[in-house]
Amino acid sequence: MPRTIVTPGELITSERKKLGSNVHMHEGRIYSTCIGLVEEGTDFINVIPLEGRYRPMIDDLVVGIVTSERFGGYGTDINSYYPAYISRKEVDESLRPGSIISAKIAKVNEINEVELMNVRVFYGGEIISVSPVKVPRIMGRNNSMLELLKQGTNANILIGKNGRIWAKGGNTKLLEKAIAKIEREAHMENLTNKIADFLRAENKGAGAPISAANGKIPLEQTKHADSRSMEMSEGRDI
Repeated sequence: MPRTIVTPGELITSERKKLGSNVHMHEGRIYSTCIGLVEEGTDFINVIPLEGRYRPMIDDLVVGIVTSERFGGYGTDINSYYPAYISRKEVDESLRPGSIISAKIAKVNEINEVELMNVRVFYGGEIISVSPVKVPRIMGRNNSMLELLKQGTNANILIGKNGRIWAKGGNTKLLEKAIAKIEREAHMENLTNKIADFLRAENKGAGAPISAANGKIPLEQTKHADSRSMEMSEGRDI
């Protein structure tokens, strides 16, 4: 059954629950603070937002684009209202405007200026932009959707929590179509199965069938993508 969509100020429940994100309690009743999907357990409740801009949080992994060179570092666009900065100490080479990087949020100060750390530089590839609030659906539970996308497109993929996805190799056009479908249908149940069916249908003519049971394509066709993904997980520049 699809999750209930609620709007800001809408009553969700009068039951006693532990408050999660995007909800508040008033006179014993729990209300939504945004438009989104209700996620409810036996003892907790929260709302998953359906729209919104990225708000930096410490330790978030983001994909950024260098916008300027400053004294001691680089200004970087992380798809947020708040500016981000990379110290030269965080990189082993000179960056330039247009450089694509991934990094972790190291610090957010009292005026919301962001400092980045663990910077990795990407060479080639492309950026796919999505709504940051849809990132959890694109990742999937235990990264299930992300693995399905990698195996179904043979692409190297890194997803930033700021709504930017770096992709290189494989069928990036198919990846864009699959991600767009996830965004459109983020409110629906059984989305992983729907995307597996979609990728299977798209790959049918290319001879890369996807198993209905686990959403995987044959191992020999994913070897290249898996090895490159391992390089990314080990922190190597790509």
